[in-house]
Amino acid sequence: MSDKEAEAATQAAAHATAEAPPSSEQAPAAEGAPAAPARPATPRPIRLLILGTGGMAKHHAEHFGAIEGVHLAAGIDVSAERLDAFRAAHGIPRGFASVQEALAWGEFDAVTNVTPDAVHHATTLPFLAAAKHVLCEKPLAANYPHAKEMADAAALAGVVNMVNLTYRNVPALVEAARLVADGAIGEVRHFEASYLQSWLTQPAWGEWSTSPTWLWRLSKGHGSMGVLGDVGVHILDFATFAAGSAPTHVSARLATFPKAPGDQIGEYKLDANDSAVMHLRLANGAVGVLHATRFASGHLNDLTLKIFGTTGGLEVRGNNEVSILRGSLGEDMLKGQWRDLPAPPVQTNYQRFVAAIRGGTPVLPDFARGAALQRVLDLAVASDEAQCQDMAV
Repeated sequence: MSDKEAEAATQAAAHATAEAPPSSEQAPAAEGAPAAPARPATPRPIRLLILGTGGMAKHHAEHFGAIEGVHLAAGIDVSAERLDAFRAAHGIPRGFASVQEALAWGEFDAVTNVTPDAVHHATTLPFLAAAKHVLCEKPLAANYPHAKEMADAAALAGVVNMVNLTYRNVPALVEAARLVADGAIGEVRHFEASYLQSWLTQPAWGEWSTSPTWLWRLSKGHGSMGVLGDVGVHILDFATFAAGSAPTHVSARLATFPKAPGDQIGEYKLDANDSAVMHLRLANGAVGVLHATRFASGHLNDLTLKIFGTTGGLEVRGNNEVSILRGSLGEDMLKGQWRDLPAPPVQTNYQRFVAAIRGGTPVLPDFARGAALQRVLDLAVASDEAQCQDMAV
């Protein structure tokens, strides 16, 4: 059976179920008998195309594949060998070598873009023009003009658009943002946030110097904005989302450290930044510091946010395994005491993206948010080039 026939069969089955008269199992219970529980509605099928088959694409395939009613319809990669292996691993029936080939086929509803940063812009715009829903990996683009063009195109198309800022999946962060919005810490005055990795000093995730998965992240020529674009965008979103306010000014220092003879490994020139420090002022008047690095020996993948207001403080900590929220509120603040706070589970970005398509509703963080973050990142680069000059956003 072809993909089109399979999709038609799925839709026909759903239609038949909706229109068919009740079976004996579905018939009303006899008077006085307990009513049978209602059957849950079958979720609307979503046909998903995965653009790019690198390391992150595996996570997208696994997460989307676990959502009921989502069909991994096709994949795209310029490498036939890599594409074939990816399709085999995830049971994806079709593969294409280009965006144009996939659009000519057209039998999909949504796209998840897991290509390198530098090609997000060129590969996303054709799908928006074709009115396809798009989830794009962060950062949204390699620069603000491209990011804004993508945001404008998504708004014009009227499709669901989302940036995969995965730490919106962290329950502690979502709960911290809610508490701040509800006034639990009063007026926000100060914050500090960090994203600490160490894959340049230890091989827990593999040997970086021999793997393209890591080498491209160190090379501007391969589309990388360095640690600033790779994880700095996460901590920028992490902090300002919780603070509930956008940056108005930024200054920054970026550093690139020697990592190989001549700062070159094969085709990869190792010239992207390894550490980034940013100072921000927010529209609500708060000031704070963000820093990110790949040289934080002893920290595999650790995020921390501390946010302080006039009536309390919050601390969010997260890594690959845990999500912790602590607070010093009310009487505790007067005594300098901190305690763990509950953080209810949240849906993943993947789940919320699918739900937005099915519900026909917007979802955050959207492309407009991605563009706003990219403007701050671009200004951080400009600030560093101008010897840490303060830049108005």
